[in-house]
Amino acid sequence: MKNEPLKKGSTLSLRGAILALGAVVLFLCALPLPVIFRGDLGTDAEYKDIAYAFYVILTVLYAAAVPFFYALFQAWRLLGYIDKDKAFSLLSVAALKRIAICAGAVSALFAVSLPFFYVWAQRDDAPGLVVIGMFCTGAPLVVAVFAAVLQRLFKETIDIKTENDLTV
Repeated sequence: MKNEPLKKGSTLSLRGAILALGAVVLFLCALPLPVIFRGDLGTDAEYKDIAYAFYVILTVLYAAAVPFFYALFQAWRLLGYIDKDKAFSLLSVAALKRIAICAGAVSALFAVSLPFFYVWAQRDDAPGLVVIGMFCTGAPLVVAVFAAVLQRLFKETIDIKTENDLTV
């Protein structure tokens, strides 16, 4: 009972972070991305030859938003399990597995877009664009590996707990 406010406070702050992250990505998908990519692509003669690269990158960004939001939903559910003292349950393991799969999907989608970042960087003589594309590929990959490791640890903990419950 003594740690109850601390536990609720930590999951509450994580829920706030999930909401903030989701709001930022939703805002980017709704307002600036269409404006940036719609802008002068059709009329600007300078970028007419690589307009396809912009459209592929935009398509990948929108496609990656779907597994991203599903992973946020799974993280929200995982925090609910923690609040209900079901952190070490098969439900948590399943949520972590889904988060890892979604993060891997986001990373794979961004990996597909890397050649188009290269085309854009070559055209603008901006090698930093390739680094941005690589970061967008690597960050979700780190999340996928971390979620997979946590999933395995939770599964082993559940197995040990079940074994101990059966011995007593």
